[in-house]
Amino acid sequence: MEIALVGIGKIAVDQHVPAISDNPDWELAATVSRHGTVEGVPAYTDFDRMLEERPEIRVVSLCLPPVPRFVYAQKAILAGRHVMLEKPPGATLSECHALEALARKHRVSLYATWHSRQADKVAAAKDWLRDKRLRKLAIRWREDVRQWHPGQDWVFEAGGLGVFDPGINALSILTEILPVPVHLTGAELHFPENRDTPIAAQCTFHHPAGAEVTMDLDWLEPGTPTWTIEAETDAGHMLLENGGGTLAIDGQSHDALPGLSGEYPRLYAQMAELVGKGGIDMDLSPLRHVADAFLLGRRVAAPAFDW
Repeated sequence: MEIALVGIGKIAVDQHVPAISDNPDWELAATVSRHGTVEGVPAYTDFDRMLEERPEIRVVSLCLPPVPRFVYAQKAILAGRHVMLEKPPGATLSECHALEALARKHRVSLYATWHSRQADKVAAAKDWLRDKRLRKLAIRWREDVRQWHPGQDWVFEAGGLGVFDPGINALSILTEILPVPVHLTGAELHFPENRDTPIAAQCTFHHPAGAEVTMDLDWLEPGTPTWTIEAETDAGHMLLENGGGTLAIDGQSHDALPGLSGEYPRLYAQMAELVGKGGIDMDLSPLRHVADAFLLGRRVAAPAFDW
């Protein structure tokens, strides 16, 4: 299938382009970006023009920041194209629900991707937790924003999510591996005095069986990032590290379940399957937790942040 990639930034170049190139189900037929291009691929700067001139391209993958993404997704769906959304699927829950309703009306596939759910050991962690009684779970997601989003002011603008941009990756894993849903009960959000989104956050969640569930996010962690989910259960201890890339049960390394390797290759394989059967996958639970954090969170003043 021919696919157009919209928004040729770091994540598109590092992850999307190789995943498409390595999958025989896909052909990268066009890109749309103000500045970025992919060698050998027709490049557009105007999305409307691409849709008009390339009707044979039936699938659009959107790698834009969340705030402008809705307009592009809406145009693609109205043009009868299947749409794949980089995380988070939108800037608000309302616009995500609107896109899903529009996709159903126009009978096209729509996929809200959560790449961290496709990390190598997430499926094994989910399988292990399935029949365990959870006592405590702690998320620690700490990294250096200057390393992962150098100079990208949009992450600190309204709608950019701030530290929840990486934090939503942890929430996408949490909502995948727990056998029962949790909901957020409180948060402290640390806002730099010159920015519109938080640079750190601490969150607590309600678990139906009374387990203690917490999350600690920090965007000023120097050096090697800490992306861990640690769980204590009635049958042992689980440590999921490296963003879901490694798993230890009671200190012993755990093998990944068999299957396709790599987060983005798995996403594109799933998108091909969705398009083939005409399906829609719009799980919004990670974004709902972020929205709840902004609704319930107590604002804490933090020092100004500059690059």
